[in-house]
Amino acid sequence: MTKYVCAVCGYVYEPLDGDPDHGIAPNTPFEDVPDDWTCPLCGVGKENFEPEA
Repeated sequence: MTKYVCAVCGYVYEPLDGDPDHGIAPNTPFEDVPDDWTCPLCGVGKENFEPEA
């Protein structure tokens, strides 16, 4: 699964870890994260994330 990076603050969404503190279970691909999810560090929307190179 591809990691995604926040273009604003650099937070890396790691699918194997998910974001349990915000309701995203481990092993959740970024594509399956709800559209209203926001970056846990800076609060920007999912549309500000890009696949890790």
